[in-house]
Amino acid sequence: MWLLARPEALTVWKRPRVKESLGWYYSVMTREKPSKYLLAKRIETTIDPDEADEEKLWSQHSKLSAIFKNMHRKVIEGSLDLHEMPEPRRSFLDIKIALARSMLRRCRFCERKCHVDRLSGQRGFCNLDSNSRVSTYFLHTGEEAPLIPSGTIFFTSCTFRCAFCQNYDISTNPLNGDPTTSEDLARIMESLAKENARNINFVGGEPTMHLHTILSSLKLTDISIPMLWNSNMYCSEETMALLSELIDIWLPDFKYGNDSCARRLSKVENYFQVASRNHLKAAENGDVIVRHLVLPNHVECCTKPVLRWLSENCPRALVNIMGQYRMEHLVARFPEQYADIARRPSAEEMSDAFEYAKMLGIEFESVS
Repeated sequence: MWLLARPEALTVWKRPRVKESLGWYYSVMTREKPSKYLLAKRIETTIDPDEADEEKLWSQHSKLSAIFKNMHRKVIEGSLDLHEMPEPRRSFLDIKIALARSMLRRCRFCERKCHVDRLSGQRGFCNLDSNSRVSTYFLHTGEEAPLIPSGTIFFTSCTFRCAFCQNYDISTNPLNGDPTTSEDLARIMESLAKENARNINFVGGEPTMHLHTILSSLKLTDISIPMLWNSNMYCSEETMALLSELIDIWLPDFKYGNDSCARRLSKVENYFQVASRNHLKAAENGDVIVRHLVLPNHVECCTKPVLRWLSENCPRALVNIMGQYRMEHLVARFPEQYADIARRPSAEEMSDAFEYAKMLGIEFESVS
């Protein structure tokens, strides 16, 4: 039934640039290739992750990452069949799980690096301890055409405090939804896969703070389906390292073209350096569809700098230039405090953004 409303979910694949930009994702989605996390589960580690300290774990991670890159290249070429590889007792994925758990003791999943011991119940900026919560999950037919239907899992809380958040009930209330263990999450992913989801979409709120639960859940399932990271991309370098060999397609937000707007509207520091660094890392390790929400009065300071940076640094990425901004959350309550964004973007502003993207050679029409 959803195809009647979104026929472009099929026709989008007739666009050569979409197929080129999302080649790996398409091969996993069509079951031609295995999900990356399944390959990580086939790479043996020579150390016991439960006995090693964090320094030794990172050293092993670096060695296994190099092995992964070589094996992944062979899988792409078709010279390596995953089914011919036995699954070892301890794997690259186990190293990642152990590292995430160790990081949780002085939490630095996101760039805020609160260094609280979430395993002992302490809470940082996200106000979460070590227990994950899922607000809801379902087949989402409102995502970008190549992604639908998307097996979307909405985690609670966030690392930002966006004044205009449309999901503020989830992002500002970490106790929204239900407690979710890694076993629960594995069952959720398998149920979405059985409903013919094209991907497993980790979103929120923000998924970054739930990294430990997400990684552990991958050990408990063997479904071959693209893993999608839908994030504000304010995660730490360590988090990006743990995700790089597991995520098949990235769906990052690139909100602001400067730190000043990010600080005022999302209460976040050093935004552009962190977001650009993580977008580069994503582009090096998978297919990417970038989302940019056009804010009223922010085309010159945010939209154009973001589009220009993407064209120069992530030329293969597809970009969804979104015009669905509306007054929500704090902007709706206190419009006088946010006068610059207290309206919808105008037709002229959207046209300006689209024309600028065309001039830069960005592929946006297939996903916007």
